[in-house]
Amino acid sequence: MYSGSGFSDWEIGDITVIIHKGVYHLYHLIIPNHDYIAHAVSRDGISWKRVNNALFVGHPGEWDDDMLWTMHVCEVDGKFEMYYTGLQRKDRGVISRVGFAESTNLTDWTKNPKNIFPIEPKGIYYETSKTNPRTWLSFRDPFRFEYGGDVYLLIATRTTTGPISRRGCVGLVKLTEHAYELMPPLLYPMAYDDIECPCLFELNGRFYLLGSIREDIKVRYWVASDFLGEYQSFDADVLLPQGNYAARTAQDGQHLLVYHFFYAHGNVNTLRVLPPPKELVTDEAGRLLLKSYYRWEQMVKQTLRQEQMGTLTSVFGNPTASCHIAPDKWTCGTRSGYEIFCFEKPSASFIWEGMLTVEGLGKLGLVTDIDPEGNGYFISFDLSTGIANIRTWGFNPLNSRENFIFYNIQTATFGIPQNHSIWFKLIRYGNYIELSIDGTVKLTLIDYTFSGSGMGLYSASSVISLQHSVVKTLPDPPGEYASQEDSQKLPL
Repeated sequence: MYSGSGFSDWEIGDITVIIHKGVYHLYHLIIPNHDYIAHAVSRDGISWKRVNNALFVGHPGEWDDDMLWTMHVCEVDGKFEMYYTGLQRKDRGVISRVGFAESTNLTDWTKNPKNIFPIEPKGIYYETSKTNPRTWLSFRDPFRFEYGGDVYLLIATRTTTGPISRRGCVGLVKLTEHAYELMPPLLYPMAYDDIECPCLFELNGRFYLLGSIREDIKVRYWVASDFLGEYQSFDADVLLPQGNYAARTAQDGQHLLVYHFFYAHGNVNTLRVLPPPKELVTDEAGRLLLKSYYRWEQMVKQTLRQEQMGTLTSVFGNPTASCHIAPDKWTCGTRSGYEIFCFEKPSASFIWEGMLTVEGLGKLGLVTDIDPEGNGYFISFDLSTGIANIRTWGFNPLNSRENFIFYNIQTATFGIPQNHSIWFKLIRYGNYIELSIDGTVKLTLIDYTFSGSGMGLYSASSVISLQHSVVKTLPDPPGEYASQEDSQKLPL
C-alpha cells in the first residue's frame, strides 16, 4: 500500500497510473494544498517509492497559479501527455479549467498551451461562470480517449438545465492539433451533483464508463455498445463499494487493472491510502466484475492445507457450541448465542480461501485479527439475501459510557447461492482487507483497528462447515511511509 502523507494523514488525492517498461508510475494530487502533482514508482504495483514531483502550480498571474486538480497521463506516439485541472487565484479558485503538459520520460514535464489550452466551458451544453448556480464551477478531471482516429477528453462537468443537485454529467471535448470542440454530454444520468474522475475503456466488445460519486463515496459504472452510444446502468451499478474513490484504469499486459484510493472511516478528511489494484473482467451479461490482482499468487511464500492450519478453539466458551474436526471438513455451530472458532494466524499477511456451507438460517461468517477477548473483524454472510458485511467489533477502553466498538465498515451484495455454499477468498496484507466471493471481489478496504493473532469462523444459531480450505502466507508489506525512505530505492 501507499500513503502520500506528511503533516496530515489524508494528503493523497485523485490518481492516475501508467505502466511503462515494467515500471508502474503513479501520479496523484496532494491534499489540501493542491500545489503540485506527486509522482511515485513501483515494480509490483503495490509498494511505491516517491520520486521527483511531476508538475507544480503556475507562477502568479498564470491560469493555474492557485491549485492543480485531477490529471490523466497517457502514452501517445512514444511520448507522454498529461491533461490536468487547474484553478486561478484571480477567480478565487472557483473556476476549473483543463491544461496540458508533455514529457519524454514520465519524470520531466513541460506545460504546453498548444494554442488551445486551457480549455473551459463555452456554448450551450455546460455551465459556465455566468450560468453556474453554485459557488464553484466544475470543468475538470480530464480523461483522454481515442476512437475512430479522433481524440476526445472526458470531463467532469454539469449541464445547464435540470435540478441543481442533479446536473452532474460526463462532458465530451473533441481535440485537434489547433482547436477543440465542445460536444453534448457523453452521459447525463440526471442523478448526481457531479460525476468525478470519469474513466472510459473498451472490454469484450462493450464500452464502460466509470464515475466516482460524492453522495455516497462509491464508484459506479455505465455501459454502451458504441463509444458515442447510449450509456445504461445494470441493476447493480456499483463497481467499488463505499470508501473507494477516484478509480482509474491501467493496462498491465493482458490484465486491465483498476486503481483507486480509500477513505478511512468514510470521511473525506481522514486517512487516505492507495490499496492494491483489482482486475476488471465481465460476466456473460456484460456486467463488470472485480478479480483479485494476479500478483498475489506470485507473492505466496507457503501454502497450508486445512489439516495443517492448527488447533481450532472456542473463544467464548458457549455451552451450546459444538465443533467436529475431520481431515478436510470442519463442522461448527451453536444452538444459541455466538461462538468464535479460532486458529492461530500462520503469518500477519495471508490469503485464506475455502468453501463455506451453512445449514439453517442462523448467523455466520469469518473472523480475522481476533484477540483472546474476541475483539476483531467480523465478516458476515447472509446467504438468504446475498449480503456481505465487514465490521469492527470489540471493547472500547476509551469510553466508559459506550465501552464497545461496533462499526460497519463496508457492505456489498453477491449472488444468492442455490446450494447454501460459497467459495471465499480473504486477503489480509498489512492494513488491507479484501474479500472475494465465488471469484469476485466484493469488499476492499483499509482499516487499522485490530491486529490480533487469531482467524477463523463464527456462528450464532447456525451450523457451518469449512472444506477444501488453504491458507497461503504472504511476506510482510513495507510500511505505508516506506515511499519516503531512501532505503527503498527503486532502480529505473
